[in-house]
Amino acid sequence: MNGKHIKVFGRVQGVGFRFFTAQLAKKHKIVGTVENVSDYVEIYASGEEDQLEQFINGVIQGVAPASVVENYTIEDTTLDEKTKHFKTL
Repeated sequence: MNGKHIKVFGRVQGVGFRFFTAQLAKKHKIVGTVENVSDYVEIYASGEEDQLEQFINGVIQGVAPASVVENYTIEDTTLDEKTKHFKTL
C-alpha cells in the first residue's frame, strides 16, 4: 500500500471538510487520519495506488461543497501497518 501526507490550505475548516474526507476515504478503501491543524487540514492516507489517486483528486478538488482549496502539498510517507480504518481527529 502507498502512503501520502497531504496538507490542504484554504477554506477547509468549519465547512465539513473532515467529514467529507472521511466519507471519501471509506468509498475508496483508504486508511489513515484527517485533522484540523492551525490554518490547514492535515491528512495521512494509505491505500492501493489507483484508489489513493482518486481519493487525493477528490480532496484537492474540495471534497466538501462549501470548501475552497487554495493550495496543497503531497509527500510520500509510511503509515503504521496496524492502521485499519480512517479516523477524524
